[in-house]
Amino acid sequence: MSDVARLLISCPDRPGIVAAVSQFLFEHSANIIHSDQHSSEQGQGAFFMRIEFALSGLDPSEFRPEFAVIAQRFGMDWRLTETARPHRLAIFVSRQDHALVELLWQRAAGDLQAEIALVISNHTNNERLVAEAGIPFFHVPMSPTLKPAAEARELDLLSEYQVDTVVLARYMQVLSSEFLARFPAAIINIHHSFLPAFVGANPYEAAYTRGVKLIGATAHYVSEELDAGPIIEQDVHRVDHRHGPADLRRMGRYIERVVLARAVTWHVEDRVLLHGNKTIVFS
Repeated sequence: MSDVARLLISCPDRPGIVAAVSQFLFEHSANIIHSDQHSSEQGQGAFFMRIEFALSGLDPSEFRPEFAVIAQRFGMDWRLTETARPHRLAIFVSRQDHALVELLWQRAAGDLQAEIALVISNHTNNERLVAEAGIPFFHVPMSPTLKPAAEARELDLLSEYQVDTVVLARYMQVLSSEFLARFPAAIINIHHSFLPAFVGANPYEAAYTRGVKLIGATAHYVSEELDAGPIIEQDVHRVDHRHGPADLRRMGRYIERVVLARAVTWHVEDRVLLHGNKTIVFS
């Protein structure tokens, strides 16, 4: 996979986009491995495309300026990524470890095609777990008075470790607007609820009080509005009157792990495109 690149495109829909991109790759001896596209509003709205191809000796530094000519013609927003340069993740976590453990396991098994560069936590209880995985761990205490200095420290670490994606694996802190501005559409959170229902800190208790028959989890990109960013993945589990808040939390931990791992996997495999406050997720 070291010789493979991915091209993601969004633009106004019009005839000839697929033909132009395919012809460009053909003329540069690139072999298409997989291609997927979607047109919204029956061809009258936006067009989205993900195309994976073998570079076959094509230099990405030459690809970009030459492809920019086609991109300008069609009004494309586009990005080119190389599998030889995997995403570098920072995992933020508080006390609960289930989402963190799943990501560490998936990385060790080779299922998560990314580098976990470091783990940052406002608690120390997961330090040994992270150290045993051979990943740097940093304890950054957090409180209302410490928050500006703590976030400055976190941002320094993210820069030092060349992180491009932040994963909030049950990190129970709200990030500031200044922090979010440094990583637009690159901070993924797992919320222990099937959003938009039960936003906030205690969704399982709220779900129990409401008497719901389904609980869920939602992985989404973080925005300034709490728990309202573009949704990447969701899943649910059926419950009934016999399940108390502790039961919901126990069952919810499994859903949270799976949903977050899926979302992070799709993100690092460049399968997610933003469209306003929605996402296009290619299979």
